[in-house]
Amino acid sequence: MSRSRPPADPQVRAVLEAARGNLSRRTLLGGGAAALVAGLAACAPPTPPASGGSATTQALPTDVSSTEKIVRWANWTAYLDYDDATKTYPTLEAFKKKYGINATYSEDIEDNDSYFNKIAPQLRADPPQDIDRDIFVFTDWMANRVVREQLVQPLELIRMPNASNLLDTLKDVSFDPGRTHSLTWQSGFAGIGYHKKKVGRELKSLDDLWADDLKGKVVVLSEFRDTLGLVMLREGVDPSGPFTKAQFETALDEINKRITDGNIRRVKGNSYLEDLKSGNAIAGIVWSGDLFVLRSETEDDDWDFVIPESGGTLWSDNMMIPITSTHRRNAMTLMNYYYDPAVAAQVAAYVNYVCPVVGAQAEMEKIDKDLAESPLIFPSADWIKKNNIKGFRALSPTEDADYSAQWAKVVGN
Repeated sequence: MSRSRPPADPQVRAVLEAARGNLSRRTLLGGGAAALVAGLAACAPPTPPASGGSATTQALPTDVSSTEKIVRWANWTAYLDYDDATKTYPTLEAFKKKYGINATYSEDIEDNDSYFNKIAPQLRADPPQDIDRDIFVFTDWMANRVVREQLVQPLELIRMPNASNLLDTLKDVSFDPGRTHSLTWQSGFAGIGYHKKKVGRELKSLDDLWADDLKGKVVVLSEFRDTLGLVMLREGVDPSGPFTKAQFETALDEINKRITDGNIRRVKGNSYLEDLKSGNAIAGIVWSGDLFVLRSETEDDDWDFVIPESGGTLWSDNMMIPITSTHRRNAMTLMNYYYDPAVAAQVAAYVNYVCPVVGAQAEMEKIDKDLAESPLIFPSADWIKKNNIKGFRALSPTEDADYSAQWAKVVGN
C-alpha cells in the first residue's frame, strides 16, 4: 500500500499501559487469542432476542457461482484497506487474483435503517427481486431482523474452513446460533472524535462536547444505540442493563435540546466524515476506526478519538448473503478469505476496528507492533472494564418500533 498509516496515538498507548495493571507485555501479547477473547467476552454486546423461524426452509435461488465468477459486496464507508495511489482495495485485489472471482465493493451503507429500508421492499417481494448485491453488512440488532424475516441465505460452513477462526465469544449469538447465516466483519467503539488544534483543548466528556464555542461544529451519529448510549452513560444509566423508557427518553431529550440549541450541526450516518473533512464540523460522537482513517486521508495527526470519561459503547457488524443472491458460493469464498488471520490483520491495520479473527494479533505483530498492542483493535478485559465499555441491550420489537420512531422525530427523519 502506498498509503501510510497514522502512527499509534501516544494517549492510546498510555491508556493501554494503565489498563494492563500487572500484566506484562509478554502476558498480554503472548496470550494472543486468549487475551483478545477475554477482552471481547467482557464487552460483548447484549445478545439480541433469539430469531424466530428458520431460513433453512427457504426456496433458495439457483446458484450460478461456477459460471458467473462475480461477487458484489455492500459495506460501510472507511471499512476496508484502501490504496490512494491505485484507487483499489489491496486485499480485494489479492482475492481476485487468487480465486479468479471479480469482486466489486460498494460503500452503500450510510446507516442500518436507511440501507435496510432501501432494499427491504425487494427482499420482501414475492418472489424476491435482486438487489444486485451478494454480501451486505449489518449491525447485530439489524442482523437479528433480517435473519428473523428469512431475508438471508444459510452458509455452508463446511466450505468455509477459516470460519472456525471466529472468536469463541462471537460464535453463538442468539440471533444466529452457530453462525449459520452470518460472520462478524468488525466490532468497534463509539466515543468522542475531535481536531485537537481547531478545538484548542482536550475533550474528555460529553459536557466538553456541548461547550458554547463548539456550537454548530458538532456532528453525532444517526445510530441511536451509539449516540444515546453515550448520553445514557453520562447520566449514570447502563445501556446494557434493564433501563426504562423514561431513562431512554431523558437521553433523547438531551439530544433534542442540543439540536434545538444549535450545539449539534447534524445527525448523520457514515457521511459525518465529510463534515469533519470539510471543516464544517470539528468534533462529534464518532466510531473509533473512522478517526484513524481520517488522519490518514487528511494527513493530519491532530484528529483524535477518546472514550468519554463516563464510558463508551460497543457494537459488531456482520457479513450476510441476501436471499436474492445467485452467487452464494462466491460470497462464501470471499468471507472465508477475510477470515485468514494474515488478511484480517492487513484489514485491521487500516481500519483500526476490533478484529474478530483468532490469530490476527500475531500476524499484526509482523505489520506493526504498536497496533498489535492497541486496545482499539485487540482490547483486553482490563481495558474494557477501566473504560466502562458497554453494549446496548437488545430491545423488544415493541421497544424498537417505539424508540426508533421517537428518535426519527427528534432528528427530523
